Amino acid sequence: MLYEPFTRARLIAALRRLAELAAEAGIVLELSLYGGAVFTLVYGSRESTRDVDGIIRPGAEGSRLARRVAEEQDLPADWLSGDVAQFLAHREEKRRVLEGDFGTALRVTAPTAAYLLALKLRASRPRLPGYLGDEGDIEFLLRKIQPRSLGEVEELYARFFPHDVLPDRSRGLVRRVIEETKS
Repeated sequence: MLYEPFTRARLIAALRRLAELAAEAGIVLELSLYGGAVFTLVYGSRESTRDVDGIIRPGAEGSRLARRVAEEQDLPADWLSGDVAQFLAHREEKRRVLEGDFGTALRVTAPTAAYLLALKLRASRPRLPGYLGDEGDIEFLLRKIQPRSLGEVEELYARFFPHDVLPDRSRGLVRRVIEETKS
């Protein structure tokens, strides 16, 4: 199967089908989205994402239904990847998003802008050929949150990752964006 990015429309179609299958099964799924799916679905700051990072509960039933959606819509088998779990903070901030879009069988949450910024700053992946990295997402979130100083961003970061230090790569980016927004 050739790689096809997940546009907003493609994501909505997959999630709607997931909700339909959950309703048919008589269960309610909780789906926490992260990363590119949030930028595509919630903020509209991206045209598409290459994968869908999310934690679905109940896990076994949700994964089974997600595999069925993959088969029906010709999606990669792992279109909904729970691998993001290893990168999450112990303390999360999430909010309900897309309420009403999927009936009552699928409840979708996404990280707050502050928590998503902390996750992106922690990863701070560089651009590579064919991969945009995290810089654009970090810039978008910094412009949305509008911190006044690097110290304010460090406090935000420490709220979620109290035992980590903001990576040097992230510090430089934060300084640059704050300076640009002051101009």
